[in-house]
Amino acid sequence: MSPSMSLTMNPTTSPLAALLAALELPQSLLVKHLKISRSGVSRMVQSGLWPARGGAAVRTAVLGLLRAHGAKPAQLAALEPIKKLASPSDEVHSTVLTGECTHAAGEAAPSIETPTKTLTDLTENRKEDAMLLQNETLSPDARAHFGLRADPFRNDVQSSADVFQTPSVRYVQAALMDAAKNSGFVAVTGESGAGKSTLAEDLEERLRPEAGKHSDVLVVRPYVLAMEANDTKGKTLKSSHIAEAIAYALDPNLTMRSSPQARFAQVHQLLIASHRAKRKILLLIEEAHCLPTATLKHLKRFLELKDGMKRLLGVALVAQPELRNLLNSNKAEAREVMQRCEMITLAPLDNELEGYLAHKFARCGLKMEGVFAADAMDAMRARLVHLPRDGKPSDAQSQCYPLVVNNLVARAMNAAAKAGWPTVDAQVVAKC
Repeated sequence: MSPSMSLTMNPTTSPLAALLAALELPQSLLVKHLKISRSGVSRMVQSGLWPARGGAAVRTAVLGLLRAHGAKPAQLAALEPIKKLASPSDEVHSTVLTGECTHAAGEAAPSIETPTKTLTDLTENRKEDAMLLQNETLSPDARAHFGLRADPFRNDVQSSADVFQTPSVRYVQAALMDAAKNSGFVAVTGESGAGKSTLAEDLEERLRPEAGKHSDVLVVRPYVLAMEANDTKGKTLKSSHIAEAIAYALDPNLTMRSSPQARFAQVHQLLIASHRAKRKILLLIEEAHCLPTATLKHLKRFLELKDGMKRLLGVALVAQPELRNLLNSNKAEAREVMQRCEMITLAPLDNELEGYLAHKFARCGLKMEGVFAADAMDAMRARLVHLPRDGKPSDAQSQCYPLVVNNLVARAMNAAAKAGWPTVDAQVVAKC
């Protein structure tokens, strides 16, 4: 059986993957020859599609390389940018799965009421980063198709037991608790959808009085609803606002003094009284990448409020990666803050992806194996690697964060259900 025929008999194998296997050529050869990232080559091989940008040049280079390694013209003919639908006389039927998928011989193709775009339309017009961040929910048909009693990605974290544990998550949880109990200074950064806010909420959940031994910690969270880095786009969070938040958390009936000197003296006395009453205070500020540099500097001075030699409060910042730029050691204004603050970055799921999805589906009473084929996980990891334009392979960044994974999985499950695909496999992930 030729590589091109084996492709049509196996819906999870692309023509390029089949031909590489037939010629016994590793993907690393394409990486070296094309000078593009491993993730980019992996996605190209798995999907059978050429890159949207520069695809013609890539195809020409690949054909030349394969021809030099013994590929025959009939084999190379299978590597068209757009695969044509098989004729009714062929052993294979084709259908559209928000693109084009093939079924094994003799298996009826699922019907779709309205035609969708071709694979080329989807690939060339897709702004992938934006799509992966768009909210996607499971359709009722998808839930019925996979036997889900609830959407595993909607209102999915309602207690600490719902928080999936990875080494990175456990370290952040321990660092936040240490800042609360021992008046530390920590900043947790991560991309959008990495789970930063969830861990801040988890900390509060674990510190509630009914949680037991840590009920002596009070978390103060200044409102950041309209906070921006400057007053042209919103309102900056100043040290006076932080002082008010601390004061009102400790004494809701307090009348704040008008002068800054008197106001900060009030806050200091309240903190001393709280400390002597054996109560810990943690100042937790979300969206901290929007803090002005002046306020970041003043946080060090809040930490220096003491009763004798004892610190009176801890500080935890939750922010997107831009905070690291604000606290760059080369910036003289922020250097003294950076030197005292432990910076932690939430890692992407990557190797924890299987465990994460198993955890999510188990909370809904479903085994992950009933939803995903064996090759789906690697396909998702490859899909969630971003290489900046003109970037080197070393510039590749994983976007395998919970919110992005949720959206990608929901979109793939919706597509599979619409086409009657039994499980989500690598082909579905690549083409949805």
